[in-house]
Amino acid sequence: MIVITAAIFGALLGVLRARHHGGSGLDMAQWGAGFAILFAVIGLIVTIVIARMI
Repeated sequence: MIVITAAIFGALLGVLRARHHGGSGLDMAQWGAGFAILFAVIGLIVTIVIARMI
């Protein structure tokens, strides 16, 4: 659940960042995908750490 939430948050953040810098639709898609992947990996690491602590 953390991974999905982080990926969605990352995608929104990437789209907003590209839009803020005047990017086109493809720029927004690329930044959204990149940030979604980054945040999903971070969410996965957080999930693993939490699972190992329990």
